[in-house]
Amino acid sequence: NMVYNSLILSGTDLFGLFNYTDDAYNLGTLPTDSIASPCTSSYTFNYDAVVVIYSLVFILSLAGNSLVVLVIRCSKNLRSSTDIYLLNLAIADLLFAFILPFWAVYNKNQWIFGEFMCKAISVLREVNFYSGILLLVCISIDRYLAIVHATQSINHKRHLVKYVCIVIWIFALLLSLPIILFRSVFNSPSSGRLICSENAGAEATSSLRNVIRFLRHTLGFFFPLVVMLFCYGSTIKTLLQTRSGQKHKAMKIIFAVVLVFLICWLPYNVSIFFDTLMRTQVINETCSMRDHVDNVLIWTEILSFMHCCINPILYAFIGQKFRHSLLKIMANYGLISKDKIRKSSSYVSTTGNTSTTV
Repeated sequence: NMVYNSLILSGTDLFGLFNYTDDAYNLGTLPTDSIASPCTSSYTFNYDAVVVIYSLVFILSLAGNSLVVLVIRCSKNLRSSTDIYLLNLAIADLLFAFILPFWAVYNKNQWIFGEFMCKAISVLREVNFYSGILLLVCISIDRYLAIVHATQSINHKRHLVKYVCIVIWIFALLLSLPIILFRSVFNSPSSGRLICSENAGAEATSSLRNVIRFLRHTLGFFFPLVVMLFCYGSTIKTLLQTRSGQKHKAMKIIFAVVLVFLICWLPYNVSIFFDTLMRTQVINETCSMRDHVDNVLIWTEILSFMHCCINPILYAFIGQKFRHSLLKIMANYGLISKDKIRKSSSYVSTTGNTSTTV
């Protein structure tokens, strides 16, 4: 039988649409160069290192995103439409951080949390991904309208932005619901452990999962990516034609947020897309190719998981308004002297009201 224990236990199946167990051969995905004997993975994986990484990401995400929520929530008078999107992005990352301890235990041992938690945590993981990229699309459109078309009306209708965020959360949840049907807990024939993964089904079910996966590639990543590239391409072109230092500073952190998102998520999505092409037999699958793709999927997923803790670090190092707002909150609670925020206050007074965070 086919053995991919490392991929099963590391939870690489983010989309929950394929089963990386022996049953994969029942779906007709046996590589052409291994008819005589099944493929085996020669890759050894350090599960202890993954547990350490997930633990650090959990701590950093919990602390950093909590500060982001605190700063934006306490800056009601200065909150812009971009801030509302960033607030929801921080909430999405916080929700994602809460699943990491479960996934760390899963990597180290087996799935011990039951069927309901398997489905719930898998759904949360997907909701974070979809809501994250959709919120970044809204931020890119918001900045595009504000800078390219000099439109500020959206900032005067912040209640509309809140409804947009509600629609994004609902849409992200709807895109994630199929995982409830396909994900379950069962004993892996190859490892003898309980896993939270995909149960191989009939050919019709497999075809349905292929369709859903392609839809998620397009709606969940590549189409939003095209929208962001267009908006930011136009925005950069406009900024290059103006000498406004305020606009350049306001856009710096937004560009950084999008760039980090692409660095963290693009490799994983490209790997998943390539895996989909192999599993649908668009690309001829061999044992060697399968082994390489599975190994890449493991590491690119770890990179994608790290995304949830990086945005607060960007705000702290790039966002001078964020640092000022945080210092002001600390001063109000008597944690630091108010003298420490005077220099920051002088900067903020000269940069306008583009965004509390940036």
